[in-house]
Amino acid sequence: MRSPRHCRRAQKPCPTSTSRPPCPPSSAPVARRAGTVSHPHPPMASAQGGWRPGLSQAGLAQPCEPLTWSLVGSPLPPAAWPAMEEEEEAIGYLDKVLEDEDDSEPGTPTSPGSPFSAGEKGERDAGKGLEMRKLVLSGFLASEEIYINQLEALLLPMKPLKATATTSQPVLTLQQIETIFYKIQDIYEIHKEFYDSLCPKVQQWDSNVTMGHLFQKLASQLGVYKAFVDNYKIALETAEKCSQSNYQFQKISEELKVKGPKDSKESHTSVTMEALLYKPIDRVTRSTLVLHDLLKHTPADHPDYPLLQDALRISQNFLSSINEDIDPRRTAVTTPKGETRQLVKDGFLVELSEGSRKLRHVFLFTDVLLCAKLKKTAVGKHQQYDCKWYVPLADLVFPSPEESEHCPQVHVIPDHELEDMKMKISAIKSEVQKEKANKGQSRAIERLKKKMFENEFWLLLNSPAIPFRIHNRNGKSYLFLLSSDYERSEWREAIQKLQKKDLQAFVLSSVELQVLTGSCFKLRTVHNIPVTSNKDDDESPGLYGFLHVIVHSAKGFKQSANLYCTLEVDSFGYFVSKAKTRVFRDTTEPQWNEEFEIELEGSQSLRILCYEKCYDKTKLNKDNNEIVDKIMGKGQIQLDPQAVQTKNWHMDVIEMNGIKVEFSMKFTSRDMSLKRTPSKKQTGVFGVKISVVTKRERSKVPYIVRQCIEEVEKRGIEEVGIYRISGVATDIQALKAVFDANNKDILVMLSDMDINAIAGTLKLYFRELPEPLLTDRLYPAFMEGIALSDPAAKENCMMHLLRSLPDPNLITFLFLLEHLKRVAEKEPINKMSLHNLATVFGPTLLRPSEGESKGHLTLASDIWSHDVMAQVQVLLYYLQHPPISFTELKRNTLYFSTDV
Repeated sequence: MRSPRHCRRAQKPCPTSTSRPPCPPSSAPVARRAGTVSHPHPPMASAQGGWRPGLSQAGLAQPCEPLTWSLVGSPLPPAAWPAMEEEEEAIGYLDKVLEDEDDSEPGTPTSPGSPFSAGEKGERDAGKGLEMRKLVLSGFLASEEIYINQLEALLLPMKPLKATATTSQPVLTLQQIETIFYKIQDIYEIHKEFYDSLCPKVQQWDSNVTMGHLFQKLASQLGVYKAFVDNYKIALETAEKCSQSNYQFQKISEELKVKGPKDSKESHTSVTMEALLYKPIDRVTRSTLVLHDLLKHTPADHPDYPLLQDALRISQNFLSSINEDIDPRRTAVTTPKGETRQLVKDGFLVELSEGSRKLRHVFLFTDVLLCAKLKKTAVGKHQQYDCKWYVPLADLVFPSPEESEHCPQVHVIPDHELEDMKMKISAIKSEVQKEKANKGQSRAIERLKKKMFENEFWLLLNSPAIPFRIHNRNGKSYLFLLSSDYERSEWREAIQKLQKKDLQAFVLSSVELQVLTGSCFKLRTVHNIPVTSNKDDDESPGLYGFLHVIVHSAKGFKQSANLYCTLEVDSFGYFVSKAKTRVFRDTTEPQWNEEFEIELEGSQSLRILCYEKCYDKTKLNKDNNEIVDKIMGKGQIQLDPQAVQTKNWHMDVIEMNGIKVEFSMKFTSRDMSLKRTPSKKQTGVFGVKISVVTKRERSKVPYIVRQCIEEVEKRGIEEVGIYRISGVATDIQALKAVFDANNKDILVMLSDMDINAIAGTLKLYFRELPEPLLTDRLYPAFMEGIALSDPAAKENCMMHLLRSLPDPNLITFLFLLEHLKRVAEKEPINKMSLHNLATVFGPTLLRPSEGESKGHLTLASDIWSHDVMAQVQVLLYYLQHPPISFTELKRNTLYFSTDV
């Protein structure tokens, strides 16, 4: 039973009974004394920060069961419960202040006799809110100091234990040390950095101080806690076994000295290792509760407000995923036969059924995979799932590549159709923002949002192309289509992990199937279809621009292999593969050092997958979308807007199954990418006016354009995805330097260079021109001309605009145009249609001037909307036009259409 102090606010509606993080009256740290707590595993907040339904033994919902976070089979004994009296005192003080404020009902109108006007009251409330903000931060900072001291105490014996591990009489083996102290060092470093950054802001308090980015960064690093939680039970078991078998370790683990806070009278307190190992688990919940309090007392127009909301969203999603793993009541289903099932994983997948793409909600239980569809119900009616099929895991097998060849062929939607849809979605987003800015009618906004959802749903349904095949031993096969190999690997690994257990085949009766399907609606952890229109307005929109990533190296492989990496980012609600390193052969420590430029479209995460290349032709699948190489490891990081939006490179490491991949990244926003900077070297070609280059070279078309096009036509015109697939950035930069220096070895270097790097160099040249090839001056006219409805008027206008270009620009444009037409002739082989090529080159050859772009951009994603669609259409118009002669164009003052 909890003490009265823990239940101080029990009279008010409260989502959980969890104590708030401590907050003393001032920023002074709180003293820590020995004592006990009433509950070893405090309840954990749900994704909504409140109550969540549990399940009765019959598998039905219980409406008022609080969600808790407890590690089954790993309770702490009473003797190990940590001391928390001084934290309770701080909590008591904060709760009292919060109660006083709750009682004052901020929405109550001022009475006529009140001495304060409405304006004065608003200022007084705002001031009070900011003062409360300081109190919340001060308390959290004090508890953060205590937490860091606890982590230090836990790490203190690790170094001497490691030192003895290599001697003839080790206390523990290195493996045991790694298991017990897993991720503690990483957690300590994260919180030490956070504390060191937050402390001066609180001590030198100012009402305008910003610290939301610190909490956002802290939330983005919660993946370390996931690894810790996954290992927690094993760590406790290992520590207990070592204590029983080794007296020295038993003495160490029973009395770890925790340093007291700076202003505390007590210098140290003794705590058991078992109690300290629980601290990180307890800390996650407390941090989330503090975010709730900070948001409550931060004005909506304060710069921190959106950052704190984003941090809270990340934290709640993390807590939800953790609860899904460790709370049995959250995921348990009891069938009429008394069998216990737990939900392990669920999500939306696209199934290819009878030749049609269908969106399904797939549920993986401990012994069965169930594929369901949400039934259409009347408004106000309880939603239910309809089971399409299920496969017991004992009967589920993954077909080999050879067997997969007999599965139905996957119809892939052409890239240009997907790109068109993305542009439409971006255009609608822009319209929604404009309506909101102009305080438009809510009905109009809702109509736009509905249209955006329909388009995003089409994209979600039609973009996945990576097959994920499942076979039932009884003969039935099922085919899902995924957009990410990372996601396919997650599903495969989750199923294979469960199949290692002793599973029995079974058949569900109609009643059992009904009960299981009925429980899915309450058990599901993924509630919404992953489209951006489902996001709340206050959620982070993600990053729009270009992410530069250098994949340096990897280590941790146990044996030599042929290794490469791929990079994935989320875009329009789903993940897509964006780049791939070269294969580093026969090594345990590949050194790629390759740089890539990845376009971000509302992206929030970066994934890195490490593969072993398969060269056995008998294992290769005829389906181009089937990746049969072995995944050695995979990892993911949040793209923290504060961290990446700097001009400097940010180095990081992703850990995956014992493998460590080292990489660096930096981000350039869309508006920054529009800026064209002149070359510092007037002798170079990049960033120098095209008229200057052609005059210097005494040529009609720049040498770099002629040489790159010649090389592409010689050996790259049949290359799949030519101009669409990114070349290695380091190779492109090397070619840039050679062309700028007018090196005599250019031709030799071009013949040896990867063709995608040459294609990338040509695109970079046009992108870095001081002004686009079709000029800033004529940009508005091109936009107006392509919008004309009458074919004859459009042709006359578009030809007149070409004729208005300076000769070097026009001749180079016509030269490029004929080349792109020749590339498109090979579309059956290289998969590059005229539309694809227009999508790649349109925004490069035709862009608004920097001043004009500032005038019409209301948010970062607008650049991907109407203007980009028009830029693509302009180039596509000329690509689809019959051959245009420079001589004829210049001779005719009026260019008549042959279609009229």
